[in-house]
Amino acid sequence: QEKRRKMIIKEFFTKNDEMLDLYTQAITKAHGAHHPEVFEVRKVYEDIKKKVRAGQEDLTADFSKLRSLTADYAIPADACGAMTKTYQTLEEFDNLVQG
Repeated sequence: QEKRRKMIIKEFFTKNDEMLDLYTQAITKAHGAHHPEVFEVRKVYEDIKKKVRAGQEDLTADFSKLRSLTADYAIPADACGAMTKTYQTLEEFDNLVQG
C-alpha cells in the first residue's frame, strides 16, 4: 500500500510538474507585489521538486509550510486563474502526500 501511494505521488508530480513549475514562477511576477508569500510558495515547490526527483518521499514538512504560507490554500480575492489553479493543484498534491 505504501509503495502504491509513492507511485501515485510520483505520477501526480510527473503529470503536474511542468504546469506547477511555470505557474509558481508566473504568480511571483503577477502577484508578488500584493502577495509576497508567492515567492516562498515558489521556493517550497522547487524544494519539493528536488526531493521527488531524488526519490525522497517525505514531503510532510514542505506541505506543512505551504499550508501555513497560503492559509490552507485559500484563494485570494484578486487571484488570477494561474494562482487559483496553482493553489488547487498544490492542495490536491498535499492531500495525496498526507494519504
